[in-house]
Amino acid sequence: MRFKLHIADTLKLLLEQEDTDADKKITIEDKGPKRFVIISVEGESYEVKGTYHLSNLLQELALEQKLNKVVAEIRLEKIEELPSQRISRMIKEYFWDDLTRTIDKEGLNKILNDEKANDSTQRIYIPEEDVVGQNYYRLLLKKMPNLNIEILPKEIAPKYVKSINSKPGLLALALKNEKGVPFVVPGGRFNEMYGWDSYFESVGLLIDNRLDLAMAMADNFAYQIRYYGKILNANRSYYLTRTQPPFFSSLLKEIYLKNSDVSKNWLSENLKMVIKEYETVWMQNGIRLTGTGLSRFYGEGIGIPPETEEGHFDFELNKYAKKHKLDLNEFVDKYKNGELVDEELDHYFTHDRSLRESGHDTSNRLDDICADLNTVGLNSLLYKYEVDIAFLIKEIFDNNFEGHDAKFWLTKATKRKDLMNDLMWDDEAGGYYDYNFVTQKQQKTEAATNHYPLWAGICSDEQAKRMVKNLFENLVEKGGVAGTSDISDKTNANAPQRQWDYPNGWAPHQMLIWRGLQRYGYEKETQELVYRWLWMITKNAVNYNGTIPEKYDVVKCTHKVYAEYGNVGTEFDYITSSGFGWMNASYQLGLNFLTEDLRGKLDQLVDPDHIFRIKA
Repeated sequence: MRFKLHIADTLKLLLEQEDTDADKKITIEDKGPKRFVIISVEGESYEVKGTYHLSNLLQELALEQKLNKVVAEIRLEKIEELPSQRISRMIKEYFWDDLTRTIDKEGLNKILNDEKANDSTQRIYIPEEDVVGQNYYRLLLKKMPNLNIEILPKEIAPKYVKSINSKPGLLALALKNEKGVPFVVPGGRFNEMYGWDSYFESVGLLIDNRLDLAMAMADNFAYQIRYYGKILNANRSYYLTRTQPPFFSSLLKEIYLKNSDVSKNWLSENLKMVIKEYETVWMQNGIRLTGTGLSRFYGEGIGIPPETEEGHFDFELNKYAKKHKLDLNEFVDKYKNGELVDEELDHYFTHDRSLRESGHDTSNRLDDICADLNTVGLNSLLYKYEVDIAFLIKEIFDNNFEGHDAKFWLTKATKRKDLMNDLMWDDEAGGYYDYNFVTQKQQKTEAATNHYPLWAGICSDEQAKRMVKNLFENLVEKGGVAGTSDISDKTNANAPQRQWDYPNGWAPHQMLIWRGLQRYGYEKETQELVYRWLWMITKNAVNYNGTIPEKYDVVKCTHKVYAEYGNVGTEFDYITSSGFGWMNASYQLGLNFLTEDLRGKLDQLVDPDHIFRIKA
């Protein structure tokens, strides 16, 4: 059935009756009757009932209004669409496109005018060696006179990056045929290309048959390695000294497995950049490669990370202000401008930048210690690089690429695995733990990243069995896997809550753990964890006007997470047009894993106390 509705009139009546808290959404917190009669322009009527269906009506009207229509033809099956089907369809048909950006004439304004241009200047930085980019943007100046172009030096040192903190800007990405190569942003205030987000988003893109966008992400990864020396934390000027967890080899392999007809030349050029990143970023002696033979995160830079919000470090900085007997503001000013030197605080910010490079900003697991750790997560990813490179060389390049065969890379992988088992495996606990190479001890924190070896294929079947037991005993909560066990600071009520810690859960952890469990044959456990996560996402979307946010509290199963930066993706009017990048991907991947029976359970709009458990 289809109903022709006058959009403005219907919206006005619907919101007046049902949006009782006036937030331009219809949620379970509104106190309306939850029954609304729509009347078509022909005089036909239909009663829409319940929070979910009413919010769907609101969303459908908003979509039509965006098309500048006065009268909308609303299909009843869209209003009463099954939740899992609707969420997945919205991701595929709307969210990916809404999250796509380009750095060219068509796309620049959307990014340059956002809140991160905090000195109100539209500025783009272009690598010295990117002649094509320089020519393009100089021509663009004629059409965009407010655009400021800055040329980056060939060697980008931390001192230089600090010198441009007062002149923040966007970093150029790849161009092709005088158009920006597209990329997908996380959403909300994150309006640039992020390193590891891009991989997880690409997992969802490949499921939704957006090979074009996944390949574009790979091309932008390659551009960053070629011109910036690394895959950036994100393409903003203040991230030039910082990378993110490495997933390029996984992206390349998954693109090939999705479509083996991908150009061999394209694969060759990108594989060269994968190897360059591996060798020059992660295996760089004394920086990210440590004396143990394993790698660490090491965010280079000087001083306070400029992208953080004002007051973010006050808890820590107050300690040093007292130490120097200064008012907090006076201390911060003196520290920033170099009048005051404190090596202990410098070390703190080295750890903090390294923590941000890990993607886990922030976590008590890594706070004030990250640069001293060979983490399980990072070294699992690098093991995956080594075996992926071997696979691609053998599968595509006749077992010879850049002078090396698959065995050369598999030997590296074996060496890394042996080191990890020697330094990180705790046989008594049945798990891997981050290794502090300064104290030469394991850091016994239960964390989702400890289980990356399942995904990478590092552990034996016996180790996997014990790790799965450890996982369910320590990290599995009602809504999925928590980032860590409860490691909050109980001694100080003013200590900051860390958003990557308990009780919060994050999409990348779920996705890697699902794939890891499946790799080792734990099908029931995979189904359980996928269902817990998707049940939580679906329930929140059903009750809160389609909300798909950045993260969840997996204990309370809510998107109302207020630690540190709040929750991106929860602020919108009428309809979320983009969800959140890796959350979208986790939903699409989860539905790919889930049995039809369990998907059916998602669509039953179960009560808040419902929980799925595997029956013995």
